[in-house]
Amino acid sequence: MKLSRTLIITGFLACFFCFGTNLNAQVSVKAEGRIDELLDAYVDLNKNTEFISGWRIQLMATTDRQRMEAALQQFRALYPSIPIDWVHVSPYFKLRAGAYAEKLDAMRILYILKKDYPSAYPAVDNQIRPLELLN
Repeated sequence: MKLSRTLIITGFLACFFCFGTNLNAQVSVKAEGRIDELLDAYVDLNKNTEFISGWRIQLMATTDRQRMEAALQQFRALYPSIPIDWVHVSPYFKLRAGAYAEKLDAMRILYILKKDYPSAYPAVDNQIRPLELLN
């Protein structure tokens, strides 16, 4: 039994032969039923995954909670678009920014943060929720 998935692409396409012409195109993809089942199983598995492993940028680790909270507020003022949070791993309060699936993505942000946080470094985190990666 073959299932078909149809992807309809409607839009404004330009090519050097017909520049500026409106074209409507329809693309049909046919896949074996087993392929569709595997894709659905993969999607369900990923929806049920609570945590994934990834990277965060560790800005500081201190035993002084007030110092950590002051640094947290300062970071939020300087970089409002980068999510930041802290974790307590006794006796340290660790201030960590961002959530990245790949180390290279974390390194791009680390390069920007190094001017204000010279001791920052990429840190592995096994407790990243998949939705955090979208922010």
